[in-house]
Amino acid sequence: MAKKARATLSRERALTTAMALADVDGLASLSMRKLAQELGVEAMSLYHHVANKEDILDGMVDLVFAEVDLPAEGMEWRTAMRMRAVSAREALSRHPWAISIMDSRTSPGPATLRHHDAVIGACRRAGFSVQMAGHAFSLLDSYIYGFVLQEVNLPFDDTTDLEEVTATMMLPFSAEEYPHLVEFTKEYILQPGYSYGNEFEYGLDLILDSIEAVVRT
Repeated sequence: MAKKARATLSRERALTTAMALADVDGLASLSMRKLAQELGVEAMSLYHHVANKEDILDGMVDLVFAEVDLPAEGMEWRTAMRMRAVSAREALSRHPWAISIMDSRTSPGPATLRHHDAVIGACRRAGFSVQMAGHAFSLLDSYIYGFVLQEVNLPFDDTTDLEEVTATMMLPFSAEEYPHLVEFTKEYILQPGYSYGNEFEYGLDLILDSIEAVVRT
């Protein structure tokens, strides 16, 4: 069995398995030993395919970037940036551990480089200066990363009984003490069809509107 496992081991398999472990238990739980156990091989076998844990992290980040839809060359800027932002949010929601390390890697992979080149290229083709392309890229990524971090840490999701959760959270407080918070909860959060995720595209459109207004002037 050991020989068969070693024969099928590859860099791609090691990286996708590492991603799956991080998706479940977070980056802090990932180690070469644990990854080798999950793959059914000796830890030393991994070093034929990855240099070390840093190499694994580089590869994992590159796989996340590969999941993000790239702006097509002929696509209008706003449409391209909106599509890319929505896709990035979806990818990061699947792999929230990636946010903390995506911009810290010093050995970016090909998918990472293609992604950054495509985003900057979309801005430049739309008439952005190099500096404005940098502003737009930074602003959009700050919003996307921050939103996902907040979203994945909320004590509820779309499958949660919001009325029950908010009732528990608000139980120690009175409407007299926090009238605006109670009003907001009752008249917004507890209304039929509410989903925190809907806030993403509303905020995204405001940012895109602002960037376009600056570029036009």
